[in-house]
Amino acid sequence: MKHQKAAFAAGCFWKPQALIDKVKGVVSTEVGYMGGDKKNPTYGDVCSGATGHAETVLVVFGPPKISYGELLEMFWKMHDPTQVNRQGLDVGTQYRSVIFYFTEAQKKAATSALAEKQEKLAGKIATKIAKATDFWKAEEYHQKFLVKNRGKIC
Repeated sequence: MKHQKAAFAAGCFWKPQALIDKVKGVVSTEVGYMGGDKKNPTYGDVCSGATGHAETVLVVFGPPKISYGELLEMFWKMHDPTQVNRQGLDVGTQYRSVIFYFTEAQKKAATSALAEKQEKLAGKIATKIAKATDFWKAEEYHQKFLVKNRGKIC
């Protein structure tokens, strides 16, 4: 089966990338920006809140070693989907929770997973489901940031 793409915004992209990279069946990840209206934004542009982008992890994965559904399960566990435009101390629209879908099958799976998750949570889920748009790769120093800087940051 061919490789597929998935894209998730779950707050600062460093931790989600590090978690997803450890999963068997994930071929590659890149961090970048999706969901905004500026072409080729920089980190500074995105942090200004003026571009509409969310910090996003683009995942290339290989079924049947891992399914899109399994990636969705990881997505729910790696952040708090009830927080609006933030994750912990990171505040701003760039830190919002979004599942970006590439296919109608992904949209259906994401919608179903969100409804199922909402039944189990007391708080209202803030996660949005949106069609994937252009992905703009973040600056190189953001790629695999936690691996490159192990022991140097919190």
